[in-house]
Amino acid sequence: MTQSILGVDIAKRKFDVALLINGKLKHKVFANSQEGFSELTMWLEKHNVDHAQVCMEASSTYGEELATYLHDAGHTVSVVNPARVKGFAQSELLRLKNDKVDAGVIARFCDKMRPDAWTPLPPEVRRLQALVRRVDALLSMRTQELNRVGTIHETVLHSVKEHISFLDEEIGALKKEIADLIKKDPDLKTKADLLRSIPGIGEATIAAILSELSLFEKGERVRKVVAYIGLAPREFTSGSSIKGRPRLEQSRQRPDEEGPLHALARIHAVQPGYHRFLPASLEEREERQGNRMCGDEEARPHHLRYFEVRAAVRPELWNENGLTWKTVSTKR
Repeated sequence: MTQSILGVDIAKRKFDVALLINGKLKHKVFANSQEGFSELTMWLEKHNVDHAQVCMEASSTYGEELATYLHDAGHTVSVVNPARVKGFAQSELLRLKNDKVDAGVIARFCDKMRPDAWTPLPPEVRRLQALVRRVDALLSMRTQELNRVGTIHETVLHSVKEHISFLDEEIGALKKEIADLIKKDPDLKTKADLLRSIPGIGEATIAAILSELSLFEKGERVRKVVAYIGLAPREFTSGSSIKGRPRLEQSRQRPDEEGPLHALARIHAVQPGYHRFLPASLEEREERQGNRMCGDEEARPHHLRYFEVRAAVRPELWNENGLTWKTVSTKR
């Protein structure tokens, strides 16, 4: 029995694997289902692999069940940012791209870079995450239907209103289920109580934080949290000719959406006592920082780059402020 590298290129209905043993790749395609997972296990056993270093890209939710299955089977699983794999592939000057090639690239990336191991979220957090994301999806549907009222033909107006009523009932039921789940789980309840002590934090924001930021409970740096939710500015300059405009970028699709998590960037407006971190005027901040900051008043929340939600990340570090802010400025 040997430990080998397994690269996985995941898709909605199937996934391609590349097994790297002694510098050679063996390829196979499986269905993205429980039957396919079982076939993968038998295929690994056929090649005398009892423990593999598995690597896959973070591709929406397509690979969550497979990653959990392999983790529970005793394999070491890494779920990496697709940008890292893309950069590695570019370094190899590859001209061909397909699922089979991508699986091989991921396997070689894993062999060379040895990414950190991934751990699945607790079952309760996964349930909470699914409920919160479902509520967001239904709210989006409801907004679409509301926009049709007043512009749609009267023939189908009744249907639209009925759909809105149905969505209201579903959203209400799901929100109740979310509240009950948080209340019944001791760990989630403790963290929720701590978050409620922060002025400006409501139930929707609490549910979003507990469901989306639970993966940072091991005490990762605040920079990772900020980048994850899409509040980290990216600088793009080189020499004297390339002066790209700084912009916000995110590592995942869900958290960066304009919603409850972005309310964290606006707590300074309702939380007294943070003026020592966040001066009221741009001029005052420029004076304290010793450099110039962006003059666009609407862009002010973007300067609130670093923060910690102590209750959601590391409850043992909770202090009287609850939230720690630092300001970031852009030099000109």
